[in-house]
Amino acid sequence: MSEAPAETGTPDQPTGEELLALFTSMNAGTLGERMGIEFLEASPGRVVARMPVEGNTQPYGLLHGGASVVLAETVGSVAAALHAGRDRIAVGLDINSTHHRGVRSGYVTATTTPLSQGRSVATYDVAIVDDEGRRVNTSRITCMLRDAPPQAT
Repeated sequence: MSEAPAETGTPDQPTGEELLALFTSMNAGTLGERMGIEFLEASPGRVVARMPVEGNTQPYGLLHGGASVVLAETVGSVAAALHAGRDRIAVGLDINSTHHRGVRSGYVTATTTPLSQGRSVATYDVAIVDDEGRRVNTSRITCMLRDAPPQAT
Protein backbone atom coordinates (compact mmCIF):
# COMPACT_ATOMS: atom_id res chain seq x y z
CA MET A 1 0.00 0.00 0.00
CA SER A 2 1.42 3.40 -0.89
CA GLU A 3 1.71 5.96 1.83
CA ALA A 4 -0.73 8.84 2.08
CA PRO A 5 0.73 12.35 2.14
CA ALA A 6 1.77 13.50 5.60
CA GLU A 7 -1.04 15.66 6.90
CA THR A 8 -2.16 17.03 10.20
CA GLY A 9 -5.68 15.90 10.99
CA THR A 10 -8.30 17.82 12.89
CA PRO A 11 -11.42 16.49 14.63
CA ASP A 12 -13.37 17.26 11.43
CA GLN A 13 -10.63 16.34 8.91
CA PRO A 14 -8.72 13.11 9.58
CA THR A 15 -5.29 12.62 8.02
CA GLY A 16 -4.79 10.56 4.87
CA GLU A 17 -3.31 7.74 6.96
CA GLU A 18 -6.34 7.80 9.29
CA LEU A 19 -8.69 7.65 6.30
CA LEU A 20 -6.82 4.71 4.79
CA ALA A 21 -6.99 2.84 8.09
CA LEU A 22 -10.70 3.63 8.47
CA PHE A 23 -11.67 2.45 4.98
CA THR A 24 -9.47 -0.63 5.22
CA SER A 25 -11.21 -1.61 8.47
CA MET A 26 -14.67 -0.84 7.03
CA ASN A 27 -13.83 -3.12 4.07
CA ALA A 28 -13.44 -6.14 6.40
CA GLY A 29 -16.02 -8.84 5.66
CA THR A 30 -17.41 -7.01 2.60
CA LEU A 31 -17.54 -7.84 -1.09
CA GLY A 32 -14.64 -5.44 -1.59
CA GLU A 33 -12.45 -7.46 0.76
CA ARG A 34 -13.41 -10.73 -0.96
CA MET A 35 -12.42 -9.18 -4.29
CA GLY A 36 -9.08 -8.00 -2.89
CA ILE A 37 -9.75 -4.25 -3.12
CA GLU A 38 -6.99 -2.30 -1.42
CA PHE A 39 -7.18 1.45 -0.74
CA LEU A 40 -4.08 3.38 -1.78
CA GLU A 41 -5.17 7.02 -1.25
CA ALA A 42 -8.14 8.64 0.43
CA SER A 43 -8.95 12.32 0.64
CA PRO A 44 -12.11 14.35 0.09
CA GLY A 45 -11.03 15.15 -3.48
CA ARG A 46 -9.51 11.83 -4.54
CA VAL A 47 -9.82 8.15 -3.71
CA VAL A 48 -7.57 5.53 -5.30
CA ALA A 49 -7.83 1.76 -4.86
CA ARG A 50 -6.56 -1.28 -6.69
CA MET A 51 -7.85 -4.80 -7.22
CA PRO A 52 -6.16 -7.96 -8.49
CA VAL A 53 -7.34 -9.38 -11.80
CA GLU A 54 -6.69 -12.92 -10.57
CA GLY A 55 -9.81 -14.25 -8.84
CA ASN A 56 -12.00 -11.59 -10.50
CA THR A 57 -12.20 -13.01 -14.02
CA GLN A 58 -14.95 -14.36 -16.25
CA PRO A 59 -14.74 -17.78 -17.99
CA TYR A 60 -12.55 -16.44 -20.84
CA GLY A 61 -9.81 -15.40 -18.40
CA LEU A 62 -10.50 -11.66 -18.69
CA LEU A 63 -11.31 -9.30 -15.84
CA HIS A 64 -15.05 -9.61 -15.23
CA GLY A 65 -16.93 -6.42 -16.15
CA GLY A 66 -18.93 -6.71 -12.94
CA ALA A 67 -15.69 -6.67 -10.96
CA SER A 68 -14.79 -3.33 -12.57
CA VAL A 69 -18.21 -1.99 -11.58
CA VAL A 70 -17.71 -3.15 -7.98
CA LEU A 71 -14.34 -1.40 -7.86
CA ALA A 72 -15.83 1.79 -9.36
CA GLU A 73 -18.76 1.80 -6.95
CA THR A 74 -16.44 1.20 -4.01
CA VAL A 75 -14.14 4.16 -4.71
CA GLY A 76 -17.01 6.42 -5.79
CA SER A 77 -19.01 5.67 -2.64
CA VAL A 78 -15.98 6.28 -0.43
CA ALA A 79 -15.35 9.62 -2.16
CA ALA A 80 -18.99 10.59 -1.66
CA ALA A 81 -18.86 9.55 2.01
CA LEU A 82 -15.79 11.72 2.53
CA HIS A 83 -17.57 14.65 0.90
CA ALA A 84 -20.73 14.04 2.95
CA GLY A 85 -18.91 14.32 6.29
CA ARG A 86 -18.95 12.50 9.59
CA ASP A 87 -22.68 12.64 10.40
CA ARG A 88 -23.88 11.73 6.91
CA ILE A 89 -23.79 8.65 4.70
CA ALA A 90 -23.56 8.08 0.95
CA VAL A 91 -25.75 5.53 -0.81
CA GLY A 92 -25.44 4.59 -4.46
CA LEU A 93 -28.13 6.05 -6.70
CA ASP A 94 -26.81 5.32 -10.20
CA ILE A 95 -23.76 3.81 -11.85
CA ASN A 96 -22.87 3.32 -15.49
CA SER A 97 -19.79 1.70 -16.90
CA THR A 98 -17.98 1.40 -20.22
CA HIS A 99 -15.40 -1.35 -20.72
CA HIS A 100 -12.57 -0.34 -23.06
CA ARG A 101 -10.13 -3.26 -23.05
CA GLY A 102 -9.63 -6.68 -21.52
CA VAL A 103 -7.10 -7.46 -18.80
CA ARG A 104 -5.79 -10.96 -18.01
CA SER A 105 -3.31 -10.41 -15.17
CA GLY A 106 -1.87 -7.97 -12.69
CA TYR A 107 -3.90 -5.26 -11.00
CA VAL A 108 -6.37 -2.62 -12.06
CA THR A 109 -6.37 0.74 -10.30
CA ALA A 110 -9.37 3.05 -9.94
CA THR A 111 -9.13 6.81 -9.38
CA THR A 112 -12.09 9.11 -8.66
CA THR A 113 -12.58 12.64 -9.96
CA PRO A 114 -15.51 14.66 -8.60
CA LEU A 115 -17.93 15.89 -11.26
CA SER A 116 -20.48 17.45 -8.90
CA GLN A 117 -20.49 17.62 -5.10
CA GLY A 118 -23.69 19.05 -3.67
CA ARG A 119 -25.42 18.77 -0.32
CA SER A 120 -27.73 15.89 -1.31
CA VAL A 121 -26.08 14.36 -4.41
CA ALA A 122 -22.47 13.76 -5.46
CA THR A 123 -21.28 12.41 -8.82
CA TYR A 124 -17.83 11.05 -9.67
CA ASP A 125 -15.92 9.95 -12.74
CA VAL A 126 -13.94 6.78 -12.10
CA ALA A 127 -11.03 5.88 -14.36
CA ILE A 128 -9.78 2.29 -14.10
CA VAL A 129 -6.38 1.53 -15.63
CA ASP A 130 -4.18 -1.55 -15.94
CA ASP A 131 -0.59 -1.89 -14.72
CA GLU A 132 0.65 -0.10 -17.86
CA GLY A 133 -1.68 2.86 -17.26
CA ARG A 134 -4.01 1.96 -20.14
CA ARG A 135 -7.69 2.81 -19.60
CA VAL A 136 -9.65 -0.38 -18.97
CA ASN A 137 -12.94 1.11 -17.86
CA THR A 138 -14.68 4.43 -17.38
CA SER A 139 -17.54 4.60 -14.89
CA ARG A 140 -19.72 7.34 -13.49
CA ILE A 141 -21.34 6.95 -10.08
CA THR A 142 -23.93 9.16 -8.42
CA CYS A 143 -24.57 8.88 -4.70
CA MET A 144 -27.34 10.32 -2.57
CA LEU A 145 -26.08 11.94 0.64
CA ARG A 146 -28.26 11.44 3.70
CA ASP A 147 -28.13 12.01 7.42
CA ALA A 148 -26.70 8.96 9.17
CA PRO A 149 -29.27 6.84 11.00
CA PRO A 150 -29.09 6.91 14.80
CA GLN A 151 -26.68 4.33 16.20
CA ALA A 152 -28.24 1.42 18.08
CA THR A 153 -27.24 1.33 21.73
